[in-house]
Amino acid sequence: MSTGSPTGAVIYEEKLWPAPWIWVVVAGAAVASVFTFIPISVEAGIIAAIVVAVILTTLLVLSTPRIRVTASDVQVGRAQIERKYIGAVAAFSGAEATAQRGPQLHGKAYLCIRGWISPVVRIEIEDAEDPTPYWLTSTRRPEQLKAALTASS
Repeated sequence: MSTGSPTGAVIYEEKLWPAPWIWVVVAGAAVASVFTFIPISVEAGIIAAIVVAVILTTLLVLSTPRIRVTASDVQVGRAQIERKYIGAVAAFSGAEATAQRGPQLHGKAYLCIRGWISPVVRIEIEDAEDPTPYWLTSTRRPEQLKAALTASS
């Protein structure tokens, strides 16, 4: 597993943006900060709401991982690997996805999981030098990601 930027034409790309309900939580936290600081002054409450909203939004945007598949590389979050080391790829949703994230999860697997995205794709790693057996990533389009990973490069 290495880090860096992928090379070649992009075959598949997805950002794992937060779900709408996460943004509602951010708005709720901003509103709550108004009520926390309004006893000091209305201006302090408004400033606190703006600061909370900006900080939470920035943290969510900066922590949103990207999945990118090119002809030569696969990048999931901060991890990147050459496609020649990719083995079997399987897409899971529903109860199968829950099992992959829970009881069937290997302790050495690389995870790029977001709680607001249920489907997952398991990408087997066939690099003898890499102790990671597979990557497990959340995705909103599991079949498209699987197709991109299994297509001939």
